[in-house]
Amino acid sequence: MATDAAPAQLPQQPTGPGGRPVPELDPAVVERWRAGGGELVDLLALAREGLGGVAAFRLGPRPTVLVTGPEAVQHVLALHPDRYVKRSHRARLLIGDGVLAATGEAWKRQRRLLQSQFTGTGMRRYEQRIAGAARATAGRWAGYARTGEVFDVGEEMRRFALDTIWRALTGHPLDEATARELASVGAVMAALPTLPADAVEARDSVAGELARIDAVARAAVAAARTGEAGPDGPGLLQVLVDASKERPEYTDELVRDELVTLLAAGHETTATTLTWLYLLLDRHPEARQEALAAGGEGSPERREAVQALVSETLRLYPSAWILPRYTAEADIVAGYAVEADSDVLVCPYLTHRDPALWPDPERFDPRRFTADGGRPGGTGTYLPFGIGPRACLGTQFALRESTVLLEHLLPLYVPVFSSVPAGAAYSLTVRPDGPAPATLATT
Repeated sequence: MATDAAPAQLPQQPTGPGGRPVPELDPAVVERWRAGGGELVDLLALAREGLGGVAAFRLGPRPTVLVTGPEAVQHVLALHPDRYVKRSHRARLLIGDGVLAATGEAWKRQRRLLQSQFTGTGMRRYEQRIAGAARATAGRWAGYARTGEVFDVGEEMRRFALDTIWRALTGHPLDEATARELASVGAVMAALPTLPADAVEARDSVAGELARIDAVARAAVAAARTGEAGPDGPGLLQVLVDASKERPEYTDELVRDELVTLLAAGHETTATTLTWLYLLLDRHPEARQEALAAGGEGSPERREAVQALVSETLRLYPSAWILPRYTAEADIVAGYAVEADSDVLVCPYLTHRDPALWPDPERFDPRRFTADGGRPGGTGTYLPFGIGPRACLGTQFALRESTVLLEHLLPLYVPVFSSVPAGAAYSLTVRPDGPAPATLATT
């Protein structure tokens, strides 16, 4: 990160009623960052490191407020979500009015319908589907190990995660033709940061990919409407179709939007996490050995150790690396006055790398998440899927599928990378900025 110069703070303005003004980066620091062509995360790091857990900077006429301190994070996301709301999701042209982009009463209704599917009894119905996708991946890896074929680890993780969510949605394993068409979901998500600002131009830029996604969605919805269940039984899509029979707001378009939202959110983040994990294990092979040595196959001890690998990867590369909000009303955050209609950025990526919270924060150390690992307590210190009412619905699903896959693969195979990505790309997710070609060594 570009942190070579100490951020300067603007002179304090008179304190408003009830709170101090948010400390703000000197415009000269922002201009140096802009001239250097840095990533947004570099500017955010300058603000956090120089000014603390609530800081501000200007890229336009109004300041943007950055929130990374745990107390402030909890205030914004968990305690007062009615004051800190979404303007519009960056992926709206892909996910439409799905639950990620919805706001207000519509969001509450959509969230309520889906919530029960990802907790308790709802999660148990996915166990066999997750295991089936993991076995399919293990079968492919057995073939790669036999032939010495070079494959891309990131693509394999996307295939596994897409297969898993497709089984959960439809009850069907992911076939090759559907996998090819749904690759357009990842293509659109990757393109979003570079699309034109105009909504019509942006949609035109990815019209072909959107058409392919819509065709798959229409066919899946049509099959669900006929009651055609997959070999694993009806899936989550059937819940949406059944809702459309009773609730007028669940139009064909909204059912499509929820389906695509679940496809996008349900595979891209998990695939990215697993790709990072394998890249980290390549640099830290002892972490794999320690996880496997923690207990025998299927033991609670090994499962805890494997989960710790996932949790530490999510600390370094959280699924939601930045959470944009704006203030519906003026407020006081950790003692600072934030004006109404301000842009607010909560940044889990920086909270997770705060040395005041996480000793040696750049080090990959899964032991932080074992029973005696000393992970910092308190809400707002660890939030890879967000916290509060708008936290990711699929958190337990994502953690479970990641753990199950690793339980299948870690004991048997070690990817040997022929090259690794040079760094990270910060878009909707923080992902490796290139391919990760590898062959497999068996153990």
